[in-house]
Amino acid sequence: MSIIPFKRLLCANRGEIAIRVFRAATELGYRTVAIFSEEDRVHLHRYKADEAYLVGKGLEPVAAYLAEDEIIELAKRHEIDAIHPGYGLLSERASFARKCRDAGIVFIGPTPEAIDALGDKIAARKIAEAAGVPVVPGTPEPLRSLEAARAFADKAGYPVLVKAAAGGGGRGMRVVRSAAEMGEALDRARSEAKKAFGDDSVFLEKLVVRPKHIEVQVLGDNHGNLVHLFERDCSVQRRYQKVVEYAPAWSLPEALRARLAQDALKVARHAHYTNAGTVEFLVGEDGTHYFIEVNPRIQVEHTVTEVITGRDLVQSQIRIAQGYKLSDPEIGIPNQESIEIRGVAIRKPSDSLRLSRTGTRRTGSPCAAHRADGQRFSAGASLINRRAESSNDRRRWPFQRCTSARRPRDSAFCARKVMCCTAAWRGASSGTMKTQRGRGRSLPNSTS
Repeated sequence: MSIIPFKRLLCANRGEIAIRVFRAATELGYRTVAIFSEEDRVHLHRYKADEAYLVGKGLEPVAAYLAEDEIIELAKRHEIDAIHPGYGLLSERASFARKCRDAGIVFIGPTPEAIDALGDKIAARKIAEAAGVPVVPGTPEPLRSLEAARAFADKAGYPVLVKAAAGGGGRGMRVVRSAAEMGEALDRARSEAKKAFGDDSVFLEKLVVRPKHIEVQVLGDNHGNLVHLFERDCSVQRRYQKVVEYAPAWSLPEALRARLAQDALKVARHAHYTNAGTVEFLVGEDGTHYFIEVNPRIQVEHTVTEVITGRDLVQSQIRIAQGYKLSDPEIGIPNQESIEIRGVAIRKPSDSLRLSRTGTRRTGSPCAAHRADGQRFSAGASLINRRAESSNDRRRWPFQRCTSARRPRDSAFCARKVMCCTAAWRGASSGTMKTQRGRGRSLPNSTS
């Protein structure tokens, strides 16, 4: 397989993940292109790209980023070589991946066939079962009637969990503790799933009481090579939304962590998975683990894994999409043994607390930490927190100079994050905008 050269890369997303993708692409020497809705015309991701273009004029904010045909036409018009979908929005739409492929544009992610197979939770359960991985007892097909739901619950025993077959993020999920609650729970789950994912298919699973939610990061190339980058513990949740993620899952025995990693690889291999993805499990109080789903995309908490392994997952995604092998110097993963855990990282949305192995508290960007070997690792969206270092930079970057006294001495970003920075551009007009940036600049004392 020949290497596909990239010159121009578009991120079909917004916010933090778009900025994360732009940073990775810029460090690889590619020109970056953003899209934005009318409501996002002054949002930061627009100004972090080399070029930015309006999409979905007249549409609602979310609908603008889901306009598949318009985004493809824009990409063709501006000679885009590759599109990174980020997470959410178009990232799990096989139809968009196919349209990219048909237009001769590289989709940075798994194949449309893998998205079809794993993006639907019911289909993913069947793949896991075929791979010999345990799954939570559940209905084999989407529920068609209230009677079928009650029949399964009577057999499996209450409580049970209604889950949306599509999407993720905890939407379309309801706990049912008795037969009397089933009808309302199904209606609400279907309604929420329809609004969030455009698909009201739901199924039932036996509720695992007080489980740990563990996810394993996997990475595969287009040549059949597949590795895991260990696990993250996402058990601290509110309404099925992850609140705190940390890696590694130090509360689990080493043997169980190893089994989870191997089962994640089994599922990924059975689905012929390529690029970055996450295989998710529940671990019961008795130590029994169950497969629940695969997220065929990069995730919000990918930066936690980047910190403890020293691997840039987004750059690896881009390199894999170009056709590089994991073992090539551009990616640098010759085998599973070459990936090591170095320290501990925690991500929580409020203040992005990080810990080193010695327990030292650190504040700063959501994607920076100190590894156990003492080397500082900056990854993820730390670009968003970068402070202006000169008047020229202030014109390039929409921040005023940060005067935070808490800023670490070795840091080039604002320790209080965006809270103490002020956007320099206000009321910018919609339409096409090209920005000038200092390209190829990296954070001091950092590796990626």
